[in-house]
Amino acid sequence: MLHPSYNELIEAVNKNTEELTGEDAVINSRYSIVIAAAKRARQIIGGEDAYIPTTSGKPLSSAVQELYRGAVNIVGEEDIAEDQIEDL
Repeated sequence: MLHPSYNELIEAVNKNTEELTGEDAVINSRYSIVIAAAKRARQIIGGEDAYIPTTSGKPLSSAVQELYRGAVNIVGEEDIAEDQIEDL
């Protein structure tokens, strides 16, 4: 079973976003949170260090914990400058 649950993870990500930017919820569906976690897990698999150490050592578990604890922020494409998008 996934811990935290989808609902807990969505609430935590939105809370962290609101505290940092003052903007409304950035994640509104399970699909969005799954995509965000998968993208971060691929970054970890690609060689980036995890920001939060986990006991499991699995990239997806690390990504979920990073999102839950606010170590990684989710931004929409409209919040990224054109030159940054090309670098991604």
